[in-house]
Amino acid sequence: MTKKTLYLIPARGGSKGIPHKNIKPLNGKPLILYSVEVARQLADDADICVSTDDDAIIKVVEESGLKVPFKRPEALATDTSGSYEVILHALDFYTQKGIKYDVVVLLQPTSPFRTAQHVIEAISLYDDSIDMVVSVCEAAANPYYTLFEENENGFLDKSKKGNFNRRQDCPKVYEYNGAIYVISVKSLREKSLSEFVKIRKYEMPRELSIDLDTPLDWKMAELIFREI
Repeated sequence: MTKKTLYLIPARGGSKGIPHKNIKPLNGKPLILYSVEVARQLADDADICVSTDDDAIIKVVEESGLKVPFKRPEALATDTSGSYEVILHALDFYTQKGIKYDVVVLLQPTSPFRTAQHVIEAISLYDDSIDMVVSVCEAAANPYYTLFEENENGFLDKSKKGNFNRRQDCPKVYEYNGAIYVISVKSLREKSLSEFVKIRKYEMPRELSIDLDTPLDWKMAELIFREI
């Protein structure tokens, strides 16, 4: 990609599901360093930004040799803070320094099995005609077969109508796995992430798509590391 690209790693300090998860050691290494190391395989340090409100996270990242360019404002580090505002805050920081990016590659630190090769493959699917490339995996549940909604009479109806007798005959459905977002800055400046319509998928294997949110997720990740 010849576009000027910012590799952004958002890492809030507060985590209720897994306390201090971004710096919690996983397979002997603080979780956030998996994403830092992937970014450093793809970009110069000047184009990598860890956005965090937490001094402990800053310490771990800077001990790895990567400078954290700013401390995120507390107003953007609450339970209700959205990715959109965090991304724009980072872009505005660099714009004020005269640095303008065309693309943001968002790497959430909760995806330790995402590799540099995965990111390269996702970036290869991006072009200026779309809003975003996002990493997905095939969903475990299917709205044509195993997902239901309660109707006005209190009975269950399939979420999507279709006359399928076997799950494998249903259309494939996907879920975001949280690992990679390749985002047009132009689109970000024009609309929020929820308003994006031109979204291209980059499919990853389900076993590499763990997004660490709960203690069970963490145990699963530890098990996978023991197996690979």
